[in-house]
Amino acid sequence: MIEEKPVDIPCPICSRQGEVNMIAHISEIPYFGEHTQVTVMCHSCGWRQTDFIPAEGKKAGGWTLILENEEQLKSRIVRSSSCTVSILELDLQVNPGSSSTGYVSNVEGVLNRFTKIIDMVLGDLDDEDSNEDITRLKDMKSQIENVGTDDIKLTLEFLDPHGHSMIIDQNATERDLTEAELESLPVGPDPAVFSKND
Repeated sequence: MIEEKPVDIPCPICSRQGEVNMIAHISEIPYFGEHTQVTVMCHSCGWRQTDFIPAEGKKAGGWTLILENEEQLKSRIVRSSSCTVSILELDLQVNPGSSSTGYVSNVEGVLNRFTKIIDMVLGDLDDEDSNEDITRLKDMKSQIENVGTDDIKLTLEFLDPHGHSMIIDQNATERDLTEAELESLPVGPDPAVFSKND
């Protein structure tokens, strides 16, 4: 049974005291080991933040997978709140923000997140003023949707300064982050959100 416990902090969004609770759930993620999924939520405004913390200490690392067939779309991923996700050939990148959350999904789920963002941007553009931008965004979306077919290959990259993220595929490669990457990469939500106020 999973139990909610109160956290003695005000909500970082609505500032209500006594409305923030936490759920911690320990589970085994295949090929990645035991993890604790921590979800902090506010019952007043609905804010929530989820992250995954490995049982074993991890070092900062990067994961890369060249997507060249449709079968790889099923490969599992673990993305923590500190992970930057990129599609290198399209120069697309999602950095962790102050309300970034972790998730477990598959490669197709990650790609779908990119196409949703492209759709949002396309919806905001004016047809007359941004013809070149619209064409470029539609081409990006087409490449993402057709990756693994018609000789379309894309490289998915995860860079995580906390080392809590992973691409689980036999062809994925892992590497250490460079000093420059460690200095420049955002790390997501401030862990102080989870600490008790004095």
